[in-house]
Amino acid sequence: MNVFKKLDYFEFLNTVFNSVIIIKFMSLTREDKLRIEVVEGAKTIFIKGLVEAGEGNVSIRNGKKEELFITPSFNQYSTLMKNEIVHMNFDGIPLSAGKLPSTETKMHIAIYNSRPKVQSVIHTHSPYATMLSIVQKNIPVIMEEMFIFLGGSIDVSNFGKAHTEEIGQVALDTLDRKNAALLANHGVIVCGKSMDHAVKFAELVEKLAKIYWGTLQVGEPKIISKLHLERFQKLHDSLFANYPRRKKK
Repeated sequence: MNVFKKLDYFEFLNTVFNSVIIIKFMSLTREDKLRIEVVEGAKTIFIKGLVEAGEGNVSIRNGKKEELFITPSFNQYSTLMKNEIVHMNFDGIPLSAGKLPSTETKMHIAIYNSRPKVQSVIHTHSPYATMLSIVQKNIPVIMEEMFIFLGGSIDVSNFGKAHTEEIGQVALDTLDRKNAALLANHGVIVCGKSMDHAVKFAELVEKLAKIYWGTLQVGEPKIISKLHLERFQKLHDSLFANYPRRKKK
């Protein structure tokens, strides 16, 4: 077999392999696809170092239904499979058998109920952001991308007891019209119009926390003025904002 024939053979095998993957994915139910999205989002934040085993949680809304799919309690990210993702309704009732849901499910449900546009919620314990949450230090707008993606500063909530409806309410109060907040002495909460958005926001919060912490070591960070940021408002609102907006009369 010459080199060209070998190349043709390997190209053929690659085409067959990709076709099988596509067919398998197309044969999945819509709910299985959502479970896979949760697994992929969870593994991404784990690989990025935003969570460790047994902490944090990732969820996705089940279309227009009052339901979500969420990572299980004491989640093992490295071995997580789609059949471990828990299906629940917004009353907190499990719709699937097997694993127990994340203990922060109530916080996710509170956000979904308050923000119909939100399709995904992620809670992390990323190190730099969590440090700032412990000293309860807000992250002001130090980079333009912060306003474009997140809608403004990243503020720290009042302290809310973990695993309760209380922390869901303090998260909502602190998010206000934005897509990210720090939970006092706890970590990070972000919400997005897609899983990709939520993962991006979680990554960005940790990057900004690290940059802000670093600048505090060498001097006084210069904050970008609101006047300068106004030109990004339409961009943020059209692409990334997910807060409920009242219709103009």
